[in-house]
Order: sequence, then structure tokens, then C-alpha cells
Amino acid sequence: MKIRDRITFKRSIVILLLFTLGLISHFILTSPKHIQTGSILDLEGVFVRGERIFYAAGCGSCHLGSDTSKKLLLAGGTAFETQFGTFYAPNVSMSKEYGIGEWSLEDFYRAIKLGQSPEGKHYYPVFPYTSYSRMSGQDIVDLWIFWQTLPISTKPSKEHKLFLPFNMRSNIGVWKSLFMKDEFVGDKQNPATYLVEALAHCAECHTPRNMFGALKTKKWMRGASNPNGEGQIPSIHPDDLKWTQEEIAEYLRSGLTPNYDVVGGNMALVVENLSKLSDEDLRSIASYIKSVK
Repeated sequence: MKIRDRITFKRSIVILLLFTLGLISHFILTSPKHIQTGSILDLEGVFVRGERIFYAAGCGSCHLGSDTSKKLLLAGGTAFETQFGTFYAPNVSMSKEYGIGEWSLEDFYRAIKLGQSPEGKHYYPVFPYTSYSRMSGQDIVDLWIFWQTLPISTKPSKEHKLFLPFNMRSNIGVWKSLFMKDEFVGDKQNPATYLVEALAHCAECHTPRNMFGALKTKKWMRGASNPNGEGQIPSIHPDDLKWTQEEIAEYLRSGLTPNYDVVGGNMALVVENLSKLSDEDLRSIASYIKSVK
């Protein structure tokens, strides 16, 4: 074999090995993940606690149907226009045919902790499981107890309309490996951090994202472009939001700003949910916002 042929052969072998390694890596990264769920089966869910988690996490803000007067009918259908295409909130009512009525507690737990369907498919992170994954097992069990009492919708979910290559759901596994972290940004010893970062997920809207749609944690709560390309979601960082702690709490309670303007847009639904929390919870959220570095 000539020297040139040997070099060509070796290069071919290297390319083949790299290609094979790439395929194996892609398979590993995109495959469904596993998590132990046995421990949650021993936990007892409490309806009242689950109701608090439901409103703190703002589940209804995204999953409400077209009839917004029915606050607990999670029929879905809300469109979220982004640079990747249009996402539609699914029906997550307890309908066995159109919602999640066939799910078990373990399925519910995996969806929240892993962003993964019962069949092992990755959910797109427009569902903020990157925040919810920090939830405790007890809170998830409590939420499930409450969720099972919600009304049923027979409205089919809409298919997302995404651009290539974002419509290839398996690639979300790679995204998760790069950007899905369990660490808190704030002081994890502070209960307010859990309430804001794991449940209320304020940063999902109020923190800018990189070109891949992941949060820029170094610009925490500094405001972000509206995903639909219209306008700006405001900064709630203390450098920019000069409201007092009590003024923030009052805004979350009543929707009134210190200047007596009224909350509007998508934030109105957020306030409607948060207003059902205790004054202690609202003050806790406000204290966190004032403490952001």
C-alpha cells in the first residue's frame, strides 16, 4: 500500500470513529432519563398545600382554555410565539383521552422533575420544568392531589408549529445536558428562594436568554425581550425597580402599582394567581426581589 493510500485509509478510520462516537454521544444525550420515584409513593398529599403550590406555580396562567372565566379548566390552547416557532399549551386536565387523566403520580413527578412524558419523550422548555425541577417531592405529591380534583376538558391539544431543526424533539436531550441545572441562583437556605425560583419561576420571563433559549443567569431578573418579538419584559432587579418591599407585595396582591396604575397583559394572570397566596408568601417574594444581586 502506498504512503498516500495509507494516510487516506487512516483518515477514513479516524472519521468513521469520530462519526460513531458522535452517534453514541447523541444517543446517550437524547435518550430518556431515569429517576427513582419509589420514595414519593410513601408521601401523603394534602389538598390545601397542593392548592397553594398550584397558584404559586401559576399553572393556570398558561394552560387556561379560551374561556378564561373558567380558571381551573386547564384546556390549553394558548399560543406562545417565539424565534423557534409557535408553541401551544396542551390540555393538562384530567381527561383520559385529551389530557393527563391516564397519568400516575410517578408520571406527573417525571414530567416536573425531568421535563419528560410517560413515553420518555422530552418536553420543550417552554414548559418551565427547568425551574420546577427544583420542587420537592412533597410539593409535587401535594400538587397532584389537588390536580386530580380539577374539571375535565375534552378539547384536543394543538400540535406545535416549529421550524427545523427545533421540531426534532430528541435534540432537547442535548439542550437539557447543557442548560438544565438544579442549582439555585439565590441563597438556597432562604425559603423565599425556593418560592421564587422553583415555584413562581419569575426568572423565566424576567431574565434574558441566550441564542439557544437558555437563561443568562449573570443577568438575573434584568428584563428580557418578549419572545414574540413585541416589546420588552421589564427588569425587576433592584437596580431598576425602585419599589419598596411592601409596594411589590401590594402589586402582587392587588395588581396596583405605587402610582395606582393597574397590571395588564400576561402579568394580569400571574397576579390573579399570586393574589391567592398568603400575605406572608407575597412578602417573601417581595423580599427576594429586593435582595437580588
